[in-house]
Amino acid sequence: MGRHLVRVYLDAPPDVVNVGVGVHGTTRRQDVFQLPDLWQLHLYRYHADIVVDGVAHAILPGNVSLVPPRVVVRYQYQGRSEHLYAHLRLPASGRAVDVPVMQDAGAQVPVLSDLMQHAIDVFARSPAQAVAQIWAALWRVAHLAESTEDRGTHAAIGAAVAYIESNLAGPLEVPAIARAAGISHNHLTRLFRAELGSTVVAYIRARRLARAEHLLRSSTLPIAAVAASVGIRDLQAFNKACRQVLHASPRAIRAGVKPPPGTP
Repeated sequence: MGRHLVRVYLDAPPDVVNVGVGVHGTTRRQDVFQLPDLWQLHLYRYHADIVVDGVAHAILPGNVSLVPPRVVVRYQYQGRSEHLYAHLRLPASGRAVDVPVMQDAGAQVPVLSDLMQHAIDVFARSPAQAVAQIWAALWRVAHLAESTEDRGTHAAIGAAVAYIESNLAGPLEVPAIARAAGISHNHLTRLFRAELGSTVVAYIRARRLARAEHLLRSSTLPIAAVAASVGIRDLQAFNKACRQVLHASPRAIRAGVKPPPGTP
């Protein structure tokens, strides 16, 4: 993707103006954006092409971008395109960090997704919490390049976990995930064991229950709706999974019960 870098200062928290889920490409295949005084942080869940200040990049699921103010951004979508976003102001001085405009988030996709989704969920009632989540996400984005040695493997993992993140509410089958990542079923299985220390099925289950725990603790959605939103429509199965993985029933989790000390 090249070394199209921007310089940021992250010693102080950002001023987060807006966060949300952006959906594009449904009525038109091209968009042009330019925010006069705001940075744009995007976590992508789709394939597209983008030109940032005259520099072309390919967007893949699991990519994350950080675009500075006053820069013209042109998108070319391939269809319905969904991403998480934050619009923010950054400090103008401090210790400088040079960050690629576009990166593969790889195995960091679920962490970044959780941070940004949490910021979206709490922004209206607790802006300070949202700022903390976005600040943490920015630091992770700033250090992504340091942990990226194998770009091909990194990109495949990123695409796979991004596909999983965006489809937690529906059926998730390993062949479909492999196709989204552009690799074979067997290659995907090997990568998950090597990079994430997990089978694909176990990883999906863990992500579903992590998302469910977040929703139980931070939202007022009915328990049945929480279960459905993470792809578990049988309430008995959901209750059993929560007890097995989160060590408490959905009602207890909602009430704020913590697992006993030393619980794995």
